[in-house]
Formats: sequence, structure tokens, C-alpha cells
Amino acid sequence: MTYQTDQEKLWAGQFGTDYIARNQGEQLLASNLDFFGKALRQARGLDSCIEFGANIGMNLKALKLLYPRQEQFGIEINAEAARLLEDTIPKANVARRSILEWQPTRSFDLTLIKGVLIHMNPDVLPQVYDKLHAAAGRYLLVAEYYNPQPVAIPYRGHGDRLFKRDFAGEIMERHRNLQLVDYGFAYRRDPQFPQDDITWFLMEKRA
Repeated sequence: MTYQTDQEKLWAGQFGTDYIARNQGEQLLASNLDFFGKALRQARGLDSCIEFGANIGMNLKALKLLYPRQEQFGIEINAEAARLLEDTIPKANVARRSILEWQPTRSFDLTLIKGVLIHMNPDVLPQVYDKLHAAAGRYLLVAEYYNPQPVAIPYRGHGDRLFKRDFAGEIMERHRNLQLVDYGFAYRRDPQFPQDDITWFLMEKRA
């Protein structure tokens, strides 16, 4: 498969496969339950959801516990992660491809991206923002590392593989019918439900 960016190649390969073992387990599921309970407390009617960069489905598992009837979909670039994702959501609902290759054919009550934009080449962010907006039937939840100005920091021995910026602000500037509903911060030192120092933004699409 041909990818547009070096970042895609990294996550589609062994580096992305190695990520799986570091990001699963009961503690993460508990932390995700706490996270989504807070981040989505202002949202209503979340009968369908798509996650961009779903990995093996730890976020979707938590959402399913909160919303048992939710119809779930996921996009995942890493073949092994996508295979394991099929244990969580129906195989037909798993898109085994890069976000840049995926094209929305419908909208969803909740569109989610968590810890994925930070690993994407900044040059392709406008494309991804447009896909997130197109997929969002009502709500868009973005949970990433925040910084007022774009910065790149080393990541596991790699340069240009992790970026901080105001992703949600850029999305709302680009798509003016998205309104901020709520926002917050999850801390890696939380004694009960740690996350990865992510700032989350819940937006609603309005006419």
C-alpha cells in the first residue's frame, strides 16, 4: 500500500503494532469510562459513533458500556490493530485504511478522534479536519495534546512524529458551523483514572 506521509508508514508498520501492547487493559478501560463520562456529559442522542484511528477499540469499548445501543464504526491504518478491532465492533464496520484514504458516505451522531491528530503530518491536517466535519452529524469530540502555537517534540526516538497545537481551534476556524459545547483536561497523574495529559473539546454542528 502506498501512503502519502512518513507518519502513515510508521503507524501502519511494526511501530504501530508495538503500540497495541502498551494501550490496553482494565485500567485503561476504567480511565476511558471516566473520561467519556465527563467529556460527553453535555451530549445527547449518541446512537452512532465513528472513531478516526480506533486502534483495537479501547475507546469504543468504553463508549459501548456507556451507550449499549450505540452503532459503532472505526478507521484503523495498522492491519493487526484493525484485525483485533473486529473483536469489538462488526467486521463490516472496520475500515482498514489510512484516514487520508477514507471517504465519508454518511454522518454519525458522534465523531471521535483521540490521540491521533498529534501523530499526523501537519500538511494533511486540513484534509483530516474536513473529513471529521463531514462525518460529524451532530457532535465532534477531539482529544489531543494542546498548545497555543504548533510545536513538534521527539517521540520514542523519532523526530516529526508528534505535534502539539490548537487542533480544535483550527477546526472551528475552518468550519464555522461547529460550536464549542464543553472542554476539559485529563491528567496523567490522576490517582484513579489517569489519561495522557490530553485536552478535550466537544463541538456541536449547528445550522
